[in-house]
Amino acid sequence: MTQASIITIGDELLIGQVIDTNSAWMAQELNRSGIRVVRRVAVGDVWDEIWAALDEEQKQADIILITGGLGPTADDITKPLLCKYFDGSMIIDEAAKQNVLDIFTKLNRPIIERNLKQAEVPDVCTVLQNKRGTAPGMLFHKNEKVFISLPGVPHEMQGLMETEVIPFLLTQFRFPAIIHKTLLTAGVGESFLAELISNFETALPAHIKLAYLPNYGMVRLRLSATGLNADALESEIGQQFENLKSIVADHLVTDMDEPMQNVLGKLLTAKGKTVCTAESCTGGYIAHLLTSIPGSSAFFDGGVISYSYRAKEDLLRVDKSTLESVGAVSEEIVLQMARGALKNLGSGYVIAVSGIMGPGGGMPGKPAGTVWIAVGNNNKIQAHQLHFRFDRMRNIQLTAVNALNLLRKFILAEI
Repeated sequence: MTQASIITIGDELLIGQVIDTNSAWMAQELNRSGIRVVRRVAVGDVWDEIWAALDEEQKQADIILITGGLGPTADDITKPLLCKYFDGSMIIDEAAKQNVLDIFTKLNRPIIERNLKQAEVPDVCTVLQNKRGTAPGMLFHKNEKVFISLPGVPHEMQGLMETEVIPFLLTQFRFPAIIHKTLLTAGVGESFLAELISNFETALPAHIKLAYLPNYGMVRLRLSATGLNADALESEIGQQFENLKSIVADHLVTDMDEPMQNVLGKLLTAKGKTVCTAESCTGGYIAHLLTSIPGSSAFFDGGVISYSYRAKEDLLRVDKSTLESVGAVSEEIVLQMARGALKNLGSGYVIAVSGIMGPGGGMPGKPAGTVWIAVGNNNKIQAHQLHFRFDRMRNIQLTAVNALNLLRKFILAEI
């Protein structure tokens, strides 16, 4: 089977200053085309380490994709290294040079020699013109393996992958079909799910694999299969997926690989209703998740971030005496926040949250991680108390996802 390896280059990746999103995106796109990624490797801006990675990865894969180190500064050493690795000489690619000139003219910016050096490429490569930036991609052949070097800027890399790299690979290799089907469950742990579906998992054919993907109180279950007959494979894995859905039906959120906010957005859109938020401890994170969806204006009216007592009183008409007597992290207050948001924004549904995200702020009876969530509409509002035990950011994320899920369940209970 033809396989690919991805090498990402940059000291910033190794010290955690920049998160490597490139290799994840590339792996997803390659997988959709039936190209299996067997390794992902990150190396620093060190000549010998990059050279060693090229040597090693061609032992593991037929296609080696490289990102990073193609900029105009001294620490960008990928291009001269590749020139030496493939026994080439540097030349000016006229099309790449014109691309650089066009970009700087369009931006009305002066161009210097360092910018024009972006058009230098090894004479042994096939140049992949970069319409989104100044650094061209480069394609090499060695030992019957394909090496493709791409810019590290995600937007530029993605453009080259979509217009040049994937189409080229599909003409050069025959890839099997790779099919994934994913569902999302909530309210049940990974161990419980494993026990629930143990007989199903044991009975799966050898070429169909089951993966557990837990995250923030949810567990995704993914079936994956590889084969040459795409139609037969789709039919077979589809039947197995239906069986899996029936087993986990009581915990099923969606039979698509999508986050909770998308599921809720679709549900609200189908009902022709909108939601608003009143957030304290999450600081607008729930609204952020909802508005990250294209077209969210169809179902999201807006939100109030009422972090302080004064903001709760002024913006949501929360009762001052109740705040002083029971505190902000309480059933009474989160219900008042929900009612205030519904009144102010006129939405069909509401989510309100108030809690202690930690690591400090806990008190007797209300340790860090305590959160109250209210969901409902003008006819009925339900309050739920939850307890989380993680760091501040994860507690915020867990609060948000659980709040979205509680509203989803509230709406479904009405149907």
